[in-house]
Amino acid sequence: MAWIQLRINSHAKMAESLGEQLSEWGAQAVTFVDAKDTPWYEPKPGEVQLWPDTQVVGLFDAKEDLTLLIRHLRKQLPAETLIKQEQLEDKDWEREWMDNFHPTQFGQRLWICPSWQEVPDPQAVNVMLDPGLAFGTGTHPTTALCLRWLDSLELTDSLVVDFGCGSGILGIAALKLGARRVVGVDIDPQAIQASQDNADRNGVGDKIELYLPRTQPVLEADVVVANILAAPLRELREVITAYCMPGGLLALSGILAEQAEEIRALYSQDFHMDPVVVEGDWARVSGKRK
Repeated sequence: MAWIQLRINSHAKMAESLGEQLSEWGAQAVTFVDAKDTPWYEPKPGEVQLWPDTQVVGLFDAKEDLTLLIRHLRKQLPAETLIKQEQLEDKDWEREWMDNFHPTQFGQRLWICPSWQEVPDPQAVNVMLDPGLAFGTGTHPTTALCLRWLDSLELTDSLVVDFGCGSGILGIAALKLGARRVVGVDIDPQAIQASQDNADRNGVGDKIELYLPRTQPVLEADVVVANILAAPLRELREVITAYCMPGGLLALSGILAEQAEEIRALYSQDFHMDPVVVEGDWARVSGKRK
C-alpha cells in the first residue's frame, strides 16, 4: 500500500492539538519528533513531555488529497511554518534500507550506487548517493521513473531545474549525464544540505545551486523535473511551468496512477503531453513546452 506523510514544525504547546486535528482528518498514525535535537530527560510517571520545538508527523493513505487540510492548518499557523508532504518508502528503517539499497541501473547509462558500496561498472554514469534525512534513493518508483526519463535525454550543456530536490538524486544524475548546471529547490533545509553533500561527493558541487522557495531564482530551463505529489503539482502549476522555456522538456512524478490523467490534462494547457508511464501504484507525466 502507498503512503504519504505530513510533517509540521510546531512547538510543545500546539503539538498535541495539531496531532488531534491530523487524526480527525484521517491520519492512520501520528508521531511527535524532536525538531532541533534537544536533550530531554525521563519524564515523571504519568507525565507527557514534548520538546520545545516539536515536529508533528501524520501518516495518510496516498490516495488522500491533503490540500484542504494544509489550507486549514495554514490559517492557524505562522506563515513561516514548515508543512511538508513526503512519499513514504515502504520500509524506512535505516538499517533495513541500507541493507537493501544496492547499486541499480536506470535506463542505458545511469547507475545509482550507495556511497558505502563498490560500483559494479566503473565505465557507466555512476551517481554515489547517501540520502541522509532527505527523500530519494531511486528505490521508490516515482524516483525510478524520473531517472529513466533523464537517462533517455540528451542533456549535454543543458540547464535543469529539480523542483523538490530531496536528496539531490535527480539533479546530480542530470549533471553526470551532461547537464552544465542544475538549480534545485526544496522547502526542507535538510534536503538542501543533503543535495549539496551528495553533489560534492559526486564532484559536481560547483555545478548545482540550491534554494529554499523564498529565495528561488526566476529563470527558464531546458529541462524541468518535479518529483513531488499531485496536490502541490496542481497548486504550483504556474510556478513549475514558468521554469520551462518554450520547447523545453518537463517530467512530473509523485503521482498515483489514478491521478495521472488529471495532472496530464492540467499541464496540457502549456505542454504537448506524452503518454502517461505507470510503475506499480505510481505514474510519470511528461511533455514539451508549447
